[in-house]
Amino acid sequence: MIKRTQNHVAESRFMLPLVVAYAIAVWLVSGLLVPTLPFTSSQLLHGAWAQFACFLVTAYLMVELNNSYALIRIYSRTMSSSFLVLLCAGSFLFSSMGGAILQLCIAGACFTAFHCYQDKQAVGWTYYAFVCIGLASLVFVQILFFVPFFWLMMFFLLSSLSWRTFFASLVGLLTPYWFAIPLLLFQGQYEWPLNHFAALADFSCDYRLLTVNQLLLFIFVVALGITGTVHYWRKKSADNIRIRLLYDCFIYTWLLSTGFLILQPQHYDMLIRIIILNVSPLIAHFLSLTYTRVTNYAFYAICVVAFALTVFNLWMPSLTF
Repeated sequence: MIKRTQNHVAESRFMLPLVVAYAIAVWLVSGLLVPTLPFTSSQLLHGAWAQFACFLVTAYLMVELNNSYALIRIYSRTMSSSFLVLLCAGSFLFSSMGGAILQLCIAGACFTAFHCYQDKQAVGWTYYAFVCIGLASLVFVQILFFVPFFWLMMFFLLSSLSWRTFFASLVGLLTPYWFAIPLLLFQGQYEWPLNHFAALADFSCDYRLLTVNQLLLFIFVVALGITGTVHYWRKKSADNIRIRLLYDCFIYTWLLSTGFLILQPQHYDMLIRIIILNVSPLIAHFLSLTYTRVTNYAFYAICVVAFALTVFNLWMPSLTF
């Protein structure tokens, strides 16, 4: 087996620190952290530091996902690095606080839900996973459409669904609302619950809302998702059954999210984050565990396209159709 450039990069202990430095540089160039030079202390304090913190914590959870569940059977940091690079390619997503919270909550839900694998008594982990989903629904109520799908994954893939874990999931899902709704009512926002859940009935579809920047990122991420999925389905026999089922969770989630985005393009900024989170492990598996000349060329192409998209989205305004 000949190790090529992609393999040396994937197995390097320097890759993640270098990618983190690259991500920080992209954030700085975006002007959200330091809008102008020279900058005042007031400008610095009002930067997008909360979004940046969520970005870094989500990346850390991706590292822990790989470490805790051995998703890639060699030493590799490509999973978290892929997430950082793909999100930097969509730098227009940085400014959204709701999106930053959503991606952090979904990563947290994956990390805790995977602890429930083949454990129908894992009430605590199930509760924490659905607390994360409940928190995500506060900023993106349409994530509630995914809940039946999550239950199906618990039953068929994680083998963790029982009456106890089902009720734990309901309690976890409702917990954020037990705190949020009384607080909002106390503040006089009496219409918030009605308006919040009324958004579930909005099925409008207007592709004119999409910009060229968004479309290019979507095509790139979906192409990576298809590449990673086909590769995994061809090579999954080398992994044990638990790892196969966890990767199936990633595959079905990104496919469902992609279908949802196609039907409801107005939710692009939220759904593309879920797609990126679930595509990252798949493309990381592809880059870490393939050794052919063709995949090495694909590695170069992915790096070039990701960097070109990052530059394009940093310097070009959002172009509408």
